Amino acid sequence: MQSRIILFDLDGTLIDSTEAVYEGFCIAFKHFHQDIPTFDSVKSQIGHTLETMFSTLGVREEKIPQYISAYKKHYRQICNAKTTLLPNAKEAILEAHTFAQLGIVTTKTGQYSKILLDYMGISGYFTCIIGRENVIHAKPSAEPILKALEFLLPLPKENIFMIGDTPLDIQAANNAGIQSIAVTTGYVSLKTLKQYTTNITNDALEAVLTIKSSL
Repeated sequence: MQSRIILFDLDGTLIDSTEAVYEGFCIAFKHFHQDIPTFDSVKSQIGHTLETMFSTLGVREEKIPQYISAYKKHYRQICNAKTTLLPNAKEAILEAHTFAQLGIVTTKTGQYSKILLDYMGISGYFTCIIGRENVIHAKPSAEPILKALEFLLPLPKENIFMIGDTPLDIQAANNAGIQSIAVTTGYVSLKTLKQYTTNITNDALEAVLTIKSSL
């Protein structure tokens, strides 16, 4: 009986694509003969949309679509080879699948998310993958979560959970009126997460087991 819905973020929650993302940004900036941003400046922005990331890194608004195009052209060539599942991530998915309907809600492009999940052999566990191109407003808007719920059998909101590694995930869950659990495997410090929630676990598996304990 799938008595819960669990929505997972991707980067920093289930996968580590830091190397691939940073390489994509380096290539984009090189393509336009601009200074390459530091590793930490890119890493700290992972979880935000590409539009926001490039803007934060100083790219003018009118140039951002061109940078994103250059980024994606390279990223799709390297994303499989340079992305790994985080420790306990697969175990979290397998465990969650025994009692919950599963979905992905990410600011990553859904197309590449599906490619990655297929490559890792885990896409079949998820009923839906909601990426940046599937919504008008990304997290922290409730829209991506509400979009995902359209593909899942309805449950009371107290039985629906978002697991993610950034304040964006927590805020999106709050805006959608569902539960949230933060994980410390991603790109935000524990101190920052504590400003948004008290529901914090070490990784996705611990988050899933916390949800299971409430059955």
